[in-house]
Parts: sequence; structure tokens; C-alpha cells
Amino acid sequence: MKRVDIAVIGAGPVGLCFARSLAGSGLSVVLVEQSPRESLADPAFDGREIALTHASREVMERLGVWARIPAEEISPLRDARVMNGSSPFALTFAATQEGHDELGWLVPNQLIRRAAWQAVQQQSDLGVLDGTSLSSLRSTAGGVELMLSNGEVLAARLLVAADSRFSSTRRLLGIGAQLRDFGRTMLVCRMRHEQPHHHAAWEWFGYGKTLALLPLRGDRAGAVLTLPPRRVQALLAMDEAAFSGAITDYFEHRLGAMVQDGSRHAYPLVGVYAERFVAQRSALIGDAAVGMHPVTAHGFNFGLQSQARLSRAVREAAAAGRDVGADSLLAGYERGHRLATRPLYEATNVVAALYTDDRLPARLLRNTALRAAHLVTPFRKAIASHLTQRGAAWAR
Repeated sequence: MKRVDIAVIGAGPVGLCFARSLAGSGLSVVLVEQSPRESLADPAFDGREIALTHASREVMERLGVWARIPAEEISPLRDARVMNGSSPFALTFAATQEGHDELGWLVPNQLIRRAAWQAVQQQSDLGVLDGTSLSSLRSTAGGVELMLSNGEVLAARLLVAADSRFSSTRRLLGIGAQLRDFGRTMLVCRMRHEQPHHHAAWEWFGYGKTLALLPLRGDRAGAVLTLPPRRVQALLAMDEAAFSGAITDYFEHRLGAMVQDGSRHAYPLVGVYAERFVAQRSALIGDAAVGMHPVTAHGFNFGLQSQARLSRAVREAAAAGRDVGADSLLAGYERGHRLATRPLYEATNVVAALYTDDRLPARLLRNTALRAAHLVTPFRKAIASHLTQRGAAWAR
């Protein structure tokens, strides 16, 4: 039986960043990942553009991840606009209003994954078991015994689950989750377009559709359509010319003609909030703890926040010679991350429900809510501050 201080299940970007955060702590860490090493080193393009806040960039810079992302692939986000139906009015959050050059940045998901993988190479006291999954586990007062799919048994003082919003580790720990299936599918694809986007992101709650535009460098953008599954399947079945025409129509020609610029990808829209973030000598981070609806673009930012909060507590305990899997340490992590995430998780679900309700009373309320938010300056500034997360305490 191999013994380590910390076992991390899942070598996605959050799991990798957590492992990287423990570099130099003197703790031995093992990453257990079912994907092969080759796909970790060179992940395939998956269509997703990740919006990163100032706080997230700060964390990624400190971990040596940001510098490994090609500068030409990082797109500045200068404005965010929220639109409703056919109304010409847009609730706008501008970086210049907050005294910044950017609200945040957009980076392709696969490049974040690749950079995080590169950052942990050569890290001492870190092992990677790729092509391996967790079969079962047994928690004891002194640690957790992990039975792996390759027949190995691993003993860890602390188990950390970072294996997606559909986490099998969470289930093995006996932790339930509040799942909200929105009954929609999210289709993502890069598009070229005629009119400039001015580095403004759109969230457009149309009637019978929800659209997002994520501005990339040049006259390109990530188009995100949230639709009933059957409509997404119809779009996926189209040839490139028909698909380009359909997307142009969905965006009502607001950026002129749009042309497909890359592969199409579809994802089911499901929000997840774990009933608990911790169990005996175990913790959930990333989407295993909180899987957000993408409307607020905070999913990966919350993931980075969870790993930063937990790794800080673990490092401090190790430096003081305390137990890195102690109940008090885990309780503090859970309390802090729940306070940071629950209000926005619930608010996001309310917004998503309201702005996908096309009945007349909801339509009237949707317009009224946007205009009210525009008129209340402190409220608008509070939202903008939350979008940027500049100077956030958790990132230091």
C-alpha cells in the first residue's frame, strides 16, 4: 500500500492548480486521473471559452499557469451587455466605469488545461496515476484508503475530489447534491463575423432562446446558444453553410453575416450544488462542489477560488505541524466556500428561470428588472465588482 499526504481525484484544471498550490509545502501529492497522460498534455479543443476575473488571473500568475498561455490566445473583455428580447436597451458594465482597462479575459478551456498540466511538470513530491479511476474508498480516523481501478491501494491523509459536477467520488463519499436540470443544451462554436464586437460580451435573453457572445481577438467570437435539445441536434446536423446562416439568423444579423470558424460542441445544461463540501478527511473542490449555470461565467472562477481556499488552509496546517485532514480545517474550508458561492448560485438560478420564461408577465418583469438595475448605480457597481473580483482576499 502506497502512502501519501494528499490524493486528488481528477486532473482537470482545478485539480492541477490545487496540486500546484501545494508545491514546496513538503506534502506528498498524487493525482488520480482516468484520462491518459497524452490527453492531459495536449487536450483537444472543446469549444469552451473561459471568462477569467482579475482574481483568477492573479492566482494563475502565482501558480505559473498564466505565463504558459500564448498571449495571442488571451482576449480582453472590456464590456458586458445584458439584453432582453427585441428591446434595443442593454444593461452595460464597462471596464472604464470601474477604472480598469478590462473587466476580465477570455481564454480557451483547452489552453488552460494544457498550461496547468505544464505547470506541475518537474514538481517534486507529486505523482500522477493516469488512465486510472477510483473504484471504492474507506475512511478511517487517520486517513482514507483508496482502491483504484488498476488494483493499487492508496492511503492518504486527505482526499480531494476534483472530478467534475457529476463526481463519482462525491457519491462514494455519500455526499448528495442538488442537481438542477434546466432542460436545455448549450451549443458552442467559434464564429467569424462582419461587424466588430468591440470586445464586448453579450448575454441576450431572447424569446425561446438564450444567446451569448464571447469576443475573441479580431472579428471572431465564441457563440453560445442555449436551446431545447432537439433544436441543438438540428443545428449539429446542418452543413457548414446552413449552420452559419442559422447562427446569423439567431443573432438577428446584429454582427452582420456570421461564418463557422471551428468545430461545434454541445453540453447539457445542469447546475449542481453539493449538500456538503467535506466528509471525514475528504473535501470537494471545483465543479464537484459547485457546478454553475454559465450565465454569470463564474464556474471556473469559483473552482479556482475553492482550490485556493483549501490549499491555503492545508499549507498553513502543514507549516504548523498540524493535521492536514483535521475536521476543524475542513469545516473552515466548507464554511468559507459556502458563504462565497451559495448566494450567487441561487441568484443565478433565479435569473436563469426568469429570463427563460417567455410568458407575458415574465417578459414585462424582465424588461423592468434590467432598467431598474441600470438606474441603481450602487447595484450596478456591485455587480461589476463581482464580475472583475479585483483585489479579492481569497486570491492573495
